Amino acid sequence: MKKIVLFIACAAFLSTAYAQVKTPQPSPMAKVEQVVGLTNVTLEYSRPAMRGRTVFGDLVPFDKLWRTGANANTKIMFDQDVMVGGKELKKGTYALFTKPGKDQWEVIFYSDASNWGTPQNWDESKVAAKVMTKAMKAPKTAESFTIMFADVMPDGANMHIHWADTMVSVPVKVMTDQMVMASIDQALSGPSGADYYAAAVYYKDSGKDMKKAKEYMDKAMSMIEKPGFWQLRQQSLILAANGEKKEAIKVAKMSLEGAKAAGNADYVKMNEDSLKEWGAM
Repeated sequence: MKKIVLFIACAAFLSTAYAQVKTPQPSPMAKVEQVVGLTNVTLEYSRPAMRGRTVFGDLVPFDKLWRTGANANTKIMFDQDVMVGGKELKKGTYALFTKPGKDQWEVIFYSDASNWGTPQNWDESKVAAKVMTKAMKAPKTAESFTIMFADVMPDGANMHIHWADTMVSVPVKVMTDQMVMASIDQALSGPSGADYYAAAVYYKDSGKDMKKAKEYMDKAMSMIEKPGFWQLRQQSLILAANGEKKEAIKVAKMSLEGAKAAGNADYVKMNEDSLKEWGAM
């Protein structure tokens, strides 16, 4: 019995001796996933903190290659071709390196993203794109290093790099229009009512040919057995854009009735606002 107790005690001691102590990372990992138009953008990076230190020009020297974060190099991934600062960039995964300067930064998209920090041997042939951007005084101090996407629109966004009182911005343009137009062309080779409807709404929202938008919408409505109030809403706007106000009012009233029946206050208000604008209320 004594041997069993001794064995259990030894096992407990060894288990405690080899247990791993867990502490917070000084530069924790972050992952940002952002959809821009029809393009998925993923960013993985580590976030060092100021901790009372002077960052740029000291902790991060000016005019020297920086991993743009801490630990392993920062990675950015695009699942479609994009434009960064006006430069073409193929879909794929890139290391994001920078050369911070007092007045401007060089932002580098490097095709080898497997380095720990900056590459030991820099290979210029692996530079997929370089963007020069102005260093700006940030509206507020960022204690932790931050990369984020702002001003997200269907055709692009701005990637902000922010730490301490400094911020730089790189415009990212996505090929949404080309992708949608290709999708429309492909779908319309054998389209459904939903395809014609989606094409019509895109033409309207993008300010394209309104006559074409009406043509697509007419085809959609001829194929959809019972259009929803939201679809009738879009049809009324396209009719109005083509100068067919009388017909637009008729369809808007149908949409209004459908929205009331569904209890959708947003569509009730939008239809009422349009009807007032068109002199029907």
